[in-house]
Amino acid sequence: MADRTAPLLVSESVDHGVLIPLDVYFDDLDPYGMLHNSRYTVMVERAWNTYAISLGFGASDEAEPTHYVVKAVTVVFDLPVMGNGEIAVHLWTERVGRTSATAGFRVCSPDGGTTYAHGTRTIVNLSGETMRPVEWSEAHRAGFDRIQGPEA
Repeated sequence: MADRTAPLLVSESVDHGVLIPLDVYFDDLDPYGMLHNSRYTVMVERAWNTYAISLGFGASDEAEPTHYVVKAVTVVFDLPVMGNGEIAVHLWTERVGRTSATAGFRVCSPDGGTTYAHGTRTIVNLSGETMRPVEWSEAHRAGFDRIQGPEA
């Protein structure tokens, strides 16, 4: 299974962003033994969560709080992921606004060489108290900057 102890750096197999290893389990599959279409966005969320935790964001007492909602997701399915095993999600920042951010992603083979699906994900940062849009913190901006894509 995927090595979760590896540092989250730009992989040698991708020229921008970060490649996050993940596992596909039996319950992620459809009756044909393929990764179910709804699970691709779950894999992207898991990858973002892994990246955010590596930067010190998350649900722990020591983490900087983050509250956001997903505004839009686009997914284009290129090839099926067959069976359980290892995959990766390649993430990169496309645009960061005052209160929102758009990132690109690829669900791919562990080495990044084969793309199974690609798309974008836009989120809006919210105040944890008012649930209204608020500006990104400098720490959040630094996290987005760390994985800028070629078009950013």
